[in-house]
Order: sequence, then structure tokens, then C-alpha cells
Amino acid sequence: MDEARKHELEEKVYAGIRLSRQDGVDLYESDDLAWLGRLAHHKRTELNGDRVMFNINRHLNLTNVCSASCAYCSFQRKPGEKDAYTMRIDEAVRKAKEMENEQLTELHIVNGLHPTLPWRYYPKVLRELKAALPNVNLKCFTATEVQWFEKISGLTADAILDELMDAGLESLTGGGAEIFDWEVRQHIVDHECHWEDWSRIHKLAHSKGMKTPATMLYGHIEEPRHRVDHVMRLRELQDETGGFAVFIPLRYQHDFVDAKDGKIRNKLQARTTMAAPAESLKTFAVSRLMFDNVPHVKCFWVMHGLSVAQLSLNFGVDDLDGSVVEYKITHDADSYGTPNTMHREDLLNLIWDAGFQPVERDTRYNVVREYDGPPSLADRRAHPQDVMS
Repeated sequence: MDEARKHELEEKVYAGIRLSRQDGVDLYESDDLAWLGRLAHHKRTELNGDRVMFNINRHLNLTNVCSASCAYCSFQRKPGEKDAYTMRIDEAVRKAKEMENEQLTELHIVNGLHPTLPWRYYPKVLRELKAALPNVNLKCFTATEVQWFEKISGLTADAILDELMDAGLESLTGGGAEIFDWEVRQHIVDHECHWEDWSRIHKLAHSKGMKTPATMLYGHIEEPRHRVDHVMRLRELQDETGGFAVFIPLRYQHDFVDAKDGKIRNKLQARTTMAAPAESLKTFAVSRLMFDNVPHVKCFWVMHGLSVAQLSLNFGVDDLDGSVVEYKITHDADSYGTPNTMHREDLLNLIWDAGFQPVERDTRYNVVREYDGPPSLADRRAHPQDVMS
């Protein structure tokens, strides 16, 4: 990118002028990562100061049995496969209660599209989880799952969301978005939920008062223009509803070590490589700069590694997700080295070590507790420091 174009884009950012589709494409073409980081950090500081949010959550995947075979997915299993599973409701409750003493505030639940599990299972499990953990927010199901519930129940998404909310649902999850552009999507997704249904269901959730996340799976066969298109669609929907609380770029994972049966389920990895850390940081930065109407950008540390997660806080990110506990969707695919669990103290130290102020939040981004700012450089040098990998 020539200096005149860089100067033009920088002026727009500092003036608070909305960036265009072409601006987004040009930002991705820049190889000046420090410059991109400076612009994105300016925008995140305007919105969120030096605060970094996190929550104490637990991921539950009730079943990995799925009627779809999406090209990127190492999590799905077919009925009868050796490590296919479906949790009984009492098993799900028992797993959820394992973190009760850590002041858990959120359960995050996504699943395969189980071909025979009845619709009634899903509101029932939410009711039982809410009864067992009444102070825990239930953030459950992708728009893809809601569309699947329409298919298996004969109900509308409107009725489905009403029943799930009555059972305790606080928010949908942001998954199922992947990349919306059909040029890419037709090669990576093996289910019937695309932009029209994904946006319809989130728009409906927003009309019922939910604040939901939005995601983007990047670093596979898509090009930067597809990422920009993805963001533009979400930005326009946010203009209409105001219901997205956070945007989460998710790093596509290769199928390095696949579970227990030795099968390689990922159909994309022969055609592509995973995004390098610099590409991840660029994606965070451009996303933050394009999204002038979504308050938060999250780095899901499980998919990026702890060092990149810390660096991302200088590239537009102001949220590091939470304790997670067990994220089978990623860990069934990779040997990337991220832990299953980060406890509250781990997250605090991760954020302090990066030079930011930790803020614990709930599902709707209400503040649960603000912590002190980071220790001074002199104090940090006076004591041995943990190295985040």
C-alpha cells in the first residue's frame, strides 16, 4: 500500500468515519502490521480503554453425533462410530456443577445436528441445568441448531426461541456463521443454514431482547475479500438490530491428531494452511476497524494460543472469552498446546502480564467485578514472571 493510501485510511480512522468495503480490502493488503495494530488499538481504546473482559464459563457439547459432514469439522461423528456420544441430562448437569465452586456465570452449549434426538430433549436439558445452577446464564445453540430444531420439531424459530427462553436461555452462540459468501461456503458447509437463515434467526433473537455474538471462521480457503464481505453483512444487520455484543474471529484448525479412531475428518487441510499469528493479528485489527457498531472483539484463546491472545490485545481485541474448561470442537482437531481450562487467576495473570486491566463480565457484558490495573514495570521486573505459551 502506498503512503498516500495509508494516510487516507488513517485519517478516516482517527476522524471516526465509517470504513468502506474497499477500505477493508486495502487494509488486508497492507503488510505494515505495526501500523494496523496502532490504528486498531486506537479504536479499541476509544471504545473500551485499557480494560480486558473475561468470564468464568464452561463449555458443554451435549452430543457430537451430527447429520452434517462439514469440510472443516473434526468434531462430528456418525451414529455408531466408536467415540460418538450423547449425554444424558443428568450427566450434563453433573458436568456443569463441577465448576460451581468457582463462581461460574455461564454455560456455553453447542452440539452436533443429531439425526434422531427429539426436539424436547433440548428445552428439558436447559430447564434441568437452570434448576441446578439458577445463577448461571445459559448461552446455547447456534443458529444452525435452531434451524435444525425447526426441521425436527415442525415449529417456527419464533416458537422455538420462546420455549428455549422460557427454559432459561439467555443468548444464542455465534457459531454456524463460518464464511457467508457462497463462493466459499458451498465448499466448506454441509448443512442448510446459510446467511439468509443465520441472519433471520439472530434478528429474531435480537427482537426478543437477546444480545448475541457473531463469529467468522478464517484462515482456510477464503480470501480477505470474503472476510470483508462477512463483516459488512454483519455490520449492516447490526445497524438494523443493535443486537450483536461481540465479534469473534475463529481460527480454522488443521486435523493434527484426531481423537481416538485415527480418522482424518478435515477435508480442507490438503488444500490450505492454517493462519499464521501475523495473519490472525491482522484479522483482529481489520475486524475492529470495520466494526464501528459492535462494542467488543474477542480472541478465543483456545484457537489462537496464549501468546497470540496477549498480543491481540494490542490489535483491537478487548475480550479473552473465559475459563472454557473443555472445548472438544477444537481439541478434537489439534495438538496446538492450549490448555482445556484457564481458571480465574490464570486469566487475571494473562491480562495483567499483557499490561491491561481485567474486568470480569457476564453473558450480556454487564460488569461482575473490576480488578486493579496491571503492576508497574518495576514491580514486574522485581519478581520472576510466568511465560505464556
